[in-house]
Amino acid sequence: MKQALLQSLLVLAAAGVSTGAGAQATAKGPAYPVKPIRVVVPFTPGSATDIIARFVTPKMAERWGQPVVIDNRPSAGGIVACTIVAEAAGDGHTLMVTGSNFAGSAALYAGKLPYDAVKDFSGITQFATTPLVLVVASTLGVKSVKELIALAHEKKGQLNFGSTGLGSGPHYGAELFKLAAGIAAVHVPYRGSPESLTDLMAGRVHFILSPVLAAVPLVRSGRLLALGVTTTYRAQALPDVPTIAEAGMPGFEYQGWYGMLAPGKTPRKIVNLLNAEVGLVLDLPETRERIANQGAMARRSTPEAFDKLVRDEITTRTRVWKAAGVKIE
Repeated sequence: MKQALLQSLLVLAAAGVSTGAGAQATAKGPAYPVKPIRVVVPFTPGSATDIIARFVTPKMAERWGQPVVIDNRPSAGGIVACTIVAEAAGDGHTLMVTGSNFAGSAALYAGKLPYDAVKDFSGITQFATTPLVLVVASTLGVKSVKELIALAHEKKGQLNFGSTGLGSGPHYGAELFKLAAGIAAVHVPYRGSPESLTDLMAGRVHFILSPVLAAVPLVRSGRLLALGVTTTYRAQALPDVPTIAEAGMPGFEYQGWYGMLAPGKTPRKIVNLLNAEVGLVLDLPETRERIANQGAMARRSTPEAFDKLVRDEITTRTRVWKAAGVKIE
């Protein structure tokens, strides 16, 4: 890990980029950043996306000597936040930390959004990958994936599930689960993880495929029961929870992601600078440990690789929405 950090520092030094605090001037352009940076988050405080953004942004502020302010804009599956960022000045001072909901909404609302999810955004870097965890209230009376599926068949469409919004990662994961299990359940969208998990504990919804980051404290405290995680590997934060494939659905897999985007008109120099700087923060052992302790896995990428991930995810999610019969009402 130390070697990776050293290599990143050497790359920056070779490029003539300062790694100290304050505005960073280059011979070919103006200093950056020159004012506070606004990071728009599409969900409520305490949601998984918000949590991971707050792991990274304080270190950005510390390195740059400029405030980095989180601006939570929960609404319409992230569309409001995306519109704000797409229309912002491309000077690197308005950014967005989002999850795979970005691709889900782009696929679901294709042709009806006030922005183009590909052309109007530039990927900075992926932050992390994460499983979802299938959670239920302890009062539901089921203790395994198989028991939940059996209950869903018995109730014949009477169960419902929560998510962080129409087109969100938890919505998408639940639709994959329904297709694989051959069950029916009614979708109940919320503005973020805290709201949906609160209603799950109260019995207003029956199950949620939640980001691990948001569900871990409730599972550890015994207020929710975790039945399985969606990746092919167990979550470090929940080592005793089986994968859904292990729990009786061989081949089932879903992996969510988080990352940072800028307005599409942002100069490539600033995109590359942000990629290098945020990458250094992600490479810090303390950042990686904090992310891992919440059930995710830190993973940085090039801007080009992140852009490709988004494009590929939009294509895949378009197919799944169609197969699941999910439509905009």
